[in-house]
Amino acid sequence: MALKPNSTDTRTRSSIQIFIVVGLCCFFYILGAWQRSGFGKGDSIALEMTKHSADCSIVPTLNFETHHAGEVGNVDESEKPKSFEPCHPRYVDYTPCQDQSRAMTFPRDNMIYRERHCPREEEKLHCLVPAPNGYVTPFPWPKSRDYVPYANAPYKALTIEKAIQNWIQYEGNVFRFPGGGTQFPQGADKYIDQLAKVIPITNGMVRTALDTGCGVASWGAYLWSRNVIAMSFAPRDSHEAQVQFALERGVPAVIGVLGTIKMPYPSRAFDMAHCSRCLIPWGANDGMYMKEVDRVLRPGGYWVLSGPPINWRNNYRAWQRPKKELEEEQKKIEEVAKLLCWEKKHEKGEIAVWQKRVNDEACSGRQHNSQANFCKAEEANDVWYKKMDACLTPYPDVSNPEEVAGGKLKQFPERLYAVPPRVASGSVPGVSVETYQGDNEKWKKHVGAYKKINRLIDSGRYRNILDMNAGLGGFAAALDSPKLWVMNVMPTIAEKDTLGVIFERGLIGIYHDWCEAFSTYPRTYDLIHAHGLFSLYKDKCNLEDILLEMDRILRPEGAVIFRDEVDVLIKVKKITAGMRWDTKMVDHEDGPLVPEKILVAVKRYWVVGANSTSVQ
Repeated sequence: MALKPNSTDTRTRSSIQIFIVVGLCCFFYILGAWQRSGFGKGDSIALEMTKHSADCSIVPTLNFETHHAGEVGNVDESEKPKSFEPCHPRYVDYTPCQDQSRAMTFPRDNMIYRERHCPREEEKLHCLVPAPNGYVTPFPWPKSRDYVPYANAPYKALTIEKAIQNWIQYEGNVFRFPGGGTQFPQGADKYIDQLAKVIPITNGMVRTALDTGCGVASWGAYLWSRNVIAMSFAPRDSHEAQVQFALERGVPAVIGVLGTIKMPYPSRAFDMAHCSRCLIPWGANDGMYMKEVDRVLRPGGYWVLSGPPINWRNNYRAWQRPKKELEEEQKKIEEVAKLLCWEKKHEKGEIAVWQKRVNDEACSGRQHNSQANFCKAEEANDVWYKKMDACLTPYPDVSNPEEVAGGKLKQFPERLYAVPPRVASGSVPGVSVETYQGDNEKWKKHVGAYKKINRLIDSGRYRNILDMNAGLGGFAAALDSPKLWVMNVMPTIAEKDTLGVIFERGLIGIYHDWCEAFSTYPRTYDLIHAHGLFSLYKDKCNLEDILLEMDRILRPEGAVIFRDEVDVLIKVKKITAGMRWDTKMVDHEDGPLVPEKILVAVKRYWVVGANSTSVQ
């Protein structure tokens, strides 16, 4: 039992606590004001915040000095923390599981070499991936949609290779993205207008989209203004730095490929899927890739294919491909679409649109088709490193021909807090309607507390946000704003698989095992949230490796919010002391007696060659 302090000690301690709270509050304001952005000048958001920096109010329910003195007292503060050195400059854009040198040792058939191939334990880097010299904080959204600082991704290959297609242009110290694409030379906006004549893009029924072979993700970037959020993916460096450019623009994207492994998304996730000249052989391997798209497409969802082989009769010369070959390619696509029970809604010019039926009742005779090999229903969400199969994912059962299999979704934004069908039907064990609603209220309170700790959260300073252990998506829902997006990660070792629920809310996410590197470039995220992650992975893999991966994907001057048991956070804090992070422990918003604490961190700004030697 702790001794009761006298009144002088109490006043002194209170003064120290107030000083610390005010200090951290002001620290975040100063960080906003001094952040490097665009051309190396403080942006308008930061300047506006500086004007109000004196308003660093104290939050009485939070305390930056932990009250669990027993646990804290067990840590030997005199022990010098392990110091992590910078990696060699050649690792500035290192993507561990999509490393080019490792990829080239794997077979090229079916894009195997472009899939995830992670380093063995003895190959892992135990150093800090540096930012390139001259790195600056990206422009705030929506300016970032159109401009990316050259120093952040100094690669000009696409400006030459795609010069006539309006993908990207180099203008002095920035890249400009005019919104063009191979299949939409007049711009993504006009292209989306064409699609909106067939697909209900503007009424909230289409909220989540999948863009396969996304290029620099201009399609997803321009869908954002229509309240549609796209998960874009493309292979590592098929065209140099395409996914890196997408992320620098503030567009959701991951490194990925349709090869031999299932996509890391649950079944019935996306309202729309899209391929604009994405070079995927859709009719090959018994239509395996179309069947995989069908797995992740919700009943009633849309598939868009633009470019070869659509309208091959008029374009085979321009495409410099044999007429017969293109004809056969489209024939195979049509056959697979029929087997999948997709209805063709539109074909004009080089754009074709199919719609997936709402249930199996609409697919008369498919059950008796000799080509209709059905997958096991229970394996629809079992995807992590699982081989893709040329089987059909069955619809959930319905009670009448009009019912939407799996449940009808609300329009967005009502969908965000409506009870998701998977919860209402009881198909997620341990998650009831009451559990779901209680989780939402809890995260509204948690996020409210976060915003008091870090006033930058709602300012536009953080665009790309990562939730490493997303649960039911309550954190992302409470943060919902046109200024930001959240990548919700469902750890593959989580007790409950709730990623399908997250998609039904109109949010996006991905399966991942944090014992491995994430499929993204360095400096991808502005803010990372880790709730219970280190308790989950305790004894599963090295916490140091997870923290180094967080450092790799966090931008300089980016922030991290850890929420976990105090004993776990003390271990985390000790490791981060050698990582060039500034940290501070905060009490739970319900008071110091709650063993769950919050650890807030900011990654310091440093670049290649800054005051250190490089690890080879």
